[in-house]
Amino acid sequence: MTEASTTPRPAGTNPTYALWRRLPQNAIGAAVFSLGMVARVPYFGTIVPSVKELSPGRCVVTAPKWFGVHNHIGTFHAIAACNLAECAMGMLMEATVPDGLRWLPKGMQSQYLAKATTGLRAVATLDGPIDPATIGSGADVVVAIAITDKAGLEVVHCEITCWVTPK
Repeated sequence: MTEASTTPRPAGTNPTYALWRRLPQNAIGAAVFSLGMVARVPYFGTIVPSVKELSPGRCVVTAPKWFGVHNHIGTFHAIAACNLAECAMGMLMEATVPDGLRWLPKGMQSQYLAKATTGLRAVATLDGPIDPATIGSGADVVVAIAITDKAGLEVVHCEITCWVTPK
């Protein structure tokens, strides 16, 4: 093994993010990427997600309001919104975590702030880069996710803690 092959890749160069960057940056590229994501993580398909933006430290995913995400009062179900939050967090972590590290969701805190009567938009963000030197044998990384309705009102707020460790 050469020295170059053992040197970790920086954030933003993993295969998931590389695929995003290779695809056309338009609706067709986003649709192809989103279908591939659902093929890899089938449960996300229940919310019909569409990745709109992806970069290290930020991901935007939308989900339409359809009968499959309705609760008993006809609004976007709270747990379906949490599924959207986890989808956005997962894509953010895939684009952000440097090679040589892995991540696993560890816990989620969610606040249901208002009825979600429309399709939703989740914006997952990270405060800063993930530095392998500070991870040690493992560290918590918290991803904030703001979920808004079509009017821009935040209807759900989540924080997902991920456990990041060396591979």
